[in-house]
Amino acid sequence: MRHFLPNGSELTIRLPRISDAAGLLDNFQRMTKEGDFLLFSHAEAMDLDLHSEEDFIGTHLDNPDQLMLIAEVSGLIVGSVTVNNSGYSKKKHTAEMGIAVEHAWSNLGIGRRLMTAMIRWAEEHPDLQVLFLNVFSSNEKAMQLYRNFGFLECGRLPQGIQLRPGAYADLVTMYRRVKS
Repeated sequence: MRHFLPNGSELTIRLPRISDAAGLLDNFQRMTKEGDFLLFSHAEAMDLDLHSEEDFIGTHLDNPDQLMLIAEVSGLIVGSVTVNNSGYSKKKHTAEMGIAVEHAWSNLGIGRRLMTAMIRWAEEHPDLQVLFLNVFSSNEKAMQLYRNFGFLECGRLPQGIQLRPGAYADLVTMYRRVKS
């Protein structure tokens, strides 16, 4: 899918290829350096390598119950969304989603477009009924995006995330039914 952003850039939302591993890894490592909203620390992200990223992409491409979409602008990967099913038969109707967009590309509608494409996929998936996610309570902007797409808060783990020594955020669980 191609879109034009308010800044005039052309955005492409697409499935990844194994050859995107280096670009996706660079994107992830840049995002972990930008702030406190991803589960990985920057040091942990720097420990990842090209082979592990290729495997990560492959698990999404090889499994019809999982999805990965990337957001690309002028050949640069600037964000992604994933949907992961646990693989357990009793949870086949649920999947966890995650999304991230680089700070330099925020407020341009990229997250909204990734969410729209992901939800369309989820609605067409034969087994999927419920999407859920975990978000830091300090990430109000992300929580508002999820609310705009019909996600509801269903739980909170107080101080579930340690941002840095002595600084904590609640871990908020949100869900959205994609089928009745």
